[in-house]
Amino acid sequence: MGDTRRWFWLGGVALLVAFIYLLHPILTPFLVALLLAYLFDPVVDRLEKLGLSRTWGVVAVFALFTLIVSALLLVLIPMLAKQLLRLYELAPQMLDWLQHSAVPWVQSKLGLADGFWKFDKVKAAISEHMGQTTDIVGVVLTQATASSLALIGWLANLVLIPVVAFYLLRDWDLMMAKIRSLLPRHREERIMTLTGECHEVLGAFVRGQLLVMVALGFIYAAGLMLVGLELGLLIGLIAGLAAIVPYMGFVIGIGAALIAGLFQFGGDLYPMIGIVAVFMVGQALEGMVLTPLLVGDRIGLHPVAVIFAILAGGELFGFTGVLLALPVAAVIMVLVRHMHDLYKDSDIYSGIEDPDL
Repeated sequence: MGDTRRWFWLGGVALLVAFIYLLHPILTPFLVALLLAYLFDPVVDRLEKLGLSRTWGVVAVFALFTLIVSALLLVLIPMLAKQLLRLYELAPQMLDWLQHSAVPWVQSKLGLADGFWKFDKVKAAISEHMGQTTDIVGVVLTQATASSLALIGWLANLVLIPVVAFYLLRDWDLMMAKIRSLLPRHREERIMTLTGECHEVLGAFVRGQLLVMVALGFIYAAGLMLVGLELGLLIGLIAGLAAIVPYMGFVIGIGAALIAGLFQFGGDLYPMIGIVAVFMVGQALEGMVLTPLLVGDRIGLHPVAVIFAILAGGELFGFTGVLLALPVAAVIMVLVRHMHDLYKDSDIYSGIEDPDL
């Protein structure tokens, strides 16, 4: 009987993986909608406690979210477009600096042969491409409209996300209750304990770390723009996104900002000090204020586990795999921790049955 159950569960997991693999091209909008429902469920629950119905609570949350996102897009998109165009124009100058300053210094230190990096060919390719067009938005639109069916599918997914998210969020508590009612009665308590721990990990990381990323992106972008860095908004937002892994946003952001500062300010020392100060302040706020306040002392995912999960998910299932990576990693982390506890309590670890081993 035990073997039958084991094979039943293994077969179920195999079917689930096959289902995701075969249908992952159409799963993205549903997973994004599920993520939104998961993120906003506590907010709707709080509105319900204040006397609002579940449906009107969802409507209020969606209206506020749409208003904030629309305002941000109206402000950020034109500014980001200008900075992307500026970065596009600066690319050949950066390659010149790498070819005539950075690379010779590295070659002299490491004893590499001349022409090892082949920067002439890279620069020629970029210059040729820039000669064809300088309109980044036009290039993006051309690629996006190359296939009318792809464009229609993209627009359909964009419309589908809020619709699915609305119904999932409205019926979230009902769905959770129905799923719980289907659990085996003798295993319900154990399963709910494991589910609660997975929820704690995901809640700490997804909700908490997401807010930390947004806050750091704003701090970095605002600080760099105050310093006067032309690409401050772009670099700040990239650093905020990279903060999904602790310290990665700081490393990527300060490195990119210092390189951009060298091209813009030349040998002026004070702006470079300002750039370093912006990232030091951001890092201090993250460690002393943002992480304790938004994430707290709940158990999060290890940075190495985050990197591996995202890369593995993207490699196996594309963007769908990226969306699934963190929930799957959280579940695996909780199961591994329980397996560790079971091993420490077992006779294999204690050696009680066979002291000679």
